[in-house]
Amino acid sequence: MALTLTSFAQLARLGFDDIIDVRSPAEFAEDHIPGAINLPVLDDAQRAEVGTIYKQDSPFRARKIGAALVAANAAKHLQGPLADKPGGWQPLVYCWRGGQRSGSFASILAQIGWRVDLVSGGYKAYRGLVVQALYDQPFPCPVILLDGNTGSAKTELLHRLVARGVQVLDLEGLAHHRGSLFGAMPGGQPSQKAFESALAGAISQLDPTRVVVVEAESSKVGNCRLPPMLWKAMAAAKRLEVVAPVTARARYLVTAYADLVADTARLAGVIDLLRSGHSAEQIDTWQVLAASGAFEPLAASLMAEHYDPRYARHRARLEHGVETFAVDDLGDAALDRLANQLAEHVNGRAP
Repeated sequence: MALTLTSFAQLARLGFDDIIDVRSPAEFAEDHIPGAINLPVLDDAQRAEVGTIYKQDSPFRARKIGAALVAANAAKHLQGPLADKPGGWQPLVYCWRGGQRSGSFASILAQIGWRVDLVSGGYKAYRGLVVQALYDQPFPCPVILLDGNTGSAKTELLHRLVARGVQVLDLEGLAHHRGSLFGAMPGGQPSQKAFESALAGAISQLDPTRVVVVEAESSKVGNCRLPPMLWKAMAAAKRLEVVAPVTARARYLVTAYADLVADTARLAGVIDLLRSGHSAEQIDTWQVLAASGAFEPLAASLMAEHYDPRYARHRARLEHGVETFAVDDLGDAALDRLANQLAEHVNGRAP
């Protein structure tokens, strides 16, 4: 039986015991249906080999070799991750376009007696839902931007707003990046397609009748590009700006970027990436501060000379009304008070 995907809401209520992606590991790593597990019927090298034979030799020979490989890999999965599945197990299986790979694997599972369904159109059909949600449809909610210069604890405030019942969209969390040149995180970023899958899934769970708070970002979070409908909504949104002294922001940054502070070689490398926009003398000054462990003065100087001027120029292009929230420090107690003020402001605003 083939299942036709029509919406992200449908994905959340499918009710299958497992969603199985039988594509190669590289295809799966780039993107996949949320919650799917990867049981490839052809690994990356096998897929390339069969494809080459199909194009350069004989489609018949490619199908014969491919069928043998699929059978061998299916046997490994049956003896491995599927060995303990009970008779009532119900999987949903898909490949790239719902063709031979998923059909072959599903046929083997069905012969065993499991009730297996296929995704009509495979991953390509799912990807169509993502594109429709992010590129064809307007962003569904009224947006408020949480703004503030570098080191204003915006991401932490966003998390505290969630605990206070505010609807938020955490772009940096979805992109696994803290947004700045210094913002790379362990494990790296998802692919653009995987980021868009996560983003579309998060958007599908928003209540369109309520305001959503989004951290002010550029059009990219690290290497992940924001889709145009979201960016358009953010560009038109009103902003709540956190204003804090440079000293407080510098102190906060040293804690928030503890992983980078602990890796002096990586920190020096990132500073070197700023050479195209600053004098050699300025870069040398920052490198000396980093090497000597003067991290708060380094953070303060980077903000004053690099980040704050760029934020100011960016905001000048997005001026749609600003309400400021000033704080003297960014410790836990101060952030709790500020989160209460922001939540009261957002929850009291009509969509």
